[in-house]
Amino acid sequence: MNNFVYHNPTELIFGKGQLSLLQEKAKQLGSTVLIVYGGGSIKRSGLYDKTVSLLQDAGCRVLELPGVEPNPRLSTVKKGIEICRQEGVDWILAVGGGSVIDAAKAVAVGVPYEGDVWDFYSRVAQPQAALPLGTVLTLAATGSEMNRGSVVTNWETQEKHGGTTTFPTFSILDPENTFTVPRDQTIYGISDIMSHVFEQYFSHTPEIPLQTRFAESILKTVIENAERVLENPEDYDARANILYCGTMALNGTLPVGVETDWATHSIEHAVSAIYDIPHGGGLAIIFPNWMRYVYRENVARFTRFAVEVWNVDPTGKSDEEVALEGIAAVEAFFARIGAPTRLADYQIGDDKLQVMAEKATPFGPIGSFKKLTSEDVAEILRMSL
Repeated sequence: MNNFVYHNPTELIFGKGQLSLLQEKAKQLGSTVLIVYGGGSIKRSGLYDKTVSLLQDAGCRVLELPGVEPNPRLSTVKKGIEICRQEGVDWILAVGGGSVIDAAKAVAVGVPYEGDVWDFYSRVAQPQAALPLGTVLTLAATGSEMNRGSVVTNWETQEKHGGTTTFPTFSILDPENTFTVPRDQTIYGISDIMSHVFEQYFSHTPEIPLQTRFAESILKTVIENAERVLENPEDYDARANILYCGTMALNGTLPVGVETDWATHSIEHAVSAIYDIPHGGGLAIIFPNWMRYVYRENVARFTRFAVEVWNVDPTGKSDEEVALEGIAAVEAFFARIGAPTRLADYQIGDDKLQVMAEKATPFGPIGSFKKLTSEDVAEILRMSL
């Protein structure tokens, strides 16, 4: 196990009816708040009205940044920064899924920064200050509610990068707020959660049994609850289990002392920067092919994965056969729940493979399980067609 320092200051408020605690939090953070949200789903579900009412009862002046895109755009972030500066916003409340939270994080760190907020995503600068941020989560997927990561798309340059921004001060997670999530978004969330775990599970770091078992437990819990929640979107316990898995998959618990990878996320970011596809859908397509491309770097790790997560019977099989059976199980699971399995599902062909490969590697080779050059990335994308 490697050395590590672990710190997570986000207060997680989980369960039915916990939105009522928003009023108390609002009184602590300030009188002028910017609500950040996406389309009209929170209005249709009634969550918007409840949230605004609680904020107003707490004495807040409420401003809004609506229309955050599924792949949040830099232009939208800059609108939010301008509102905050002009109106003297004290704090920000993101109401929605990971894209909304990511955009809100970018606004939070962009307000006190004198330069271009894109600097935080192009590795030019690191945030030194931020407005306080709270979240009301409506989608189990990114884990952004309890980490300091954020992903933003610069549509003008067709670049999509992650950056280190700010932890939410608090996050309210009521599983009932995920009941109305459309089926396809639920599927994309499931693949996103699992992909986060994969990025931290496939590692060469020795002697990490606890982190390994944490990761396997999250994966098995998602697998056990995925079809339940798709069959009955209002299954509270299934929704709750997947919601908490999403948080635990990316709140800093899994990577302590572990060298992690993140190559597949870089590849998907390059794809969706050009084609604007759903992030979880892209990951479901690319990850099995990344696995096939790299598994020989540590066959034992993939063999364990197949046996412990997918219950592959190793009897009479070589380690490589078991490993490949585990990878096939990943692909079969994604197909079974209705996730896309080929880039062709999004009408993506081979005409921009090299462009995407280069956009995935702007700072050099990616990943740690196997260092991938742009040529490697192009091959993985070719396998994903």
